[in-house]
This record gives sequence, structure tokens and C-alpha cells, in this order.
Amino acid sequence: MELRRQRTQLNDLVRRRRQELGLSLRELEERSVDPVSGEQAKFGWISKLENGHPTRPPAEEVLVALAVGLQLPARVVQEAAAAQYLGMAEIRTQSEAARILVARVEEMTEEDLAQLAAIAETFERTKRARGA
Repeated sequence: MELRRQRTQLNDLVRRRRQELGLSLRELEERSVDPVSGEQAKFGWISKLENGHPTRPPAEEVLVALAVGLQLPARVVQEAAAAQYLGMAEIRTQSEAARILVARVEEMTEEDLAQLAAIAETFERTKRARGA
């Protein structure tokens, strides 16, 4: 039986960024409120997440709230959550006009990833050529 390595992208991001900002877990909880929905990232969940304890994938509003608290773009937090909970990653073109969401990225070789990046680049060039 093959053991699957635990993914920790969101855990690591939260721990590192909270330390950079010099925030306690309680301070991060207080700041982590989605301005649209009012949803808050709760202390217990943040603590479990940061300490590597099992957590359920959070709702989008909780990820937005966490991004607010961490003073990061929501996309950065969402990408870390997608990587950790779903094993997914984005491959972007240099201009970021085209992106591919890839599942099971940890099973891919560098060559596989380069091929997907080339596909995204081709798609972007074709779209630009059509004037879309």
C-alpha cells in the first residue's frame, strides 16, 4: 500500500503569513471577516489548520475572510486550499490570460507540466489572434 503524503499548502501559508504580520491566532480571527457575507474564519479552525490537525475544506466565504485577515489576495488563499484539499494546482501563461486547473499535479512530471503550460500558451495565442 502506498502512503499518500499529507499536503500542507494552506497550513504553511497561514502559519508563515501570520508570523510575518506578528498576529496571534485571536487577532487573526478578529481580522478574518468576509466583507460581503460577514462570514468569519474561527479561532478553532485556524488553530487546527495551522497546527496540521485534520480540518474540513472551508467554504469560499471562509477563504475570503482568511485572505482579508492575512492581507493577501483571495486567489492566493484559494489556490493554497485547492492544492491542500484537492491536490489541484493552476498552470498559468506568462501573461496570466489563460490558466489550466490541474488535478493530481503531484503525480505529474516536469515534462507533463511543461506540456500543459504549452497548451495554455497556444490557447492564449489563438484567442488573441481571433481578437477575442
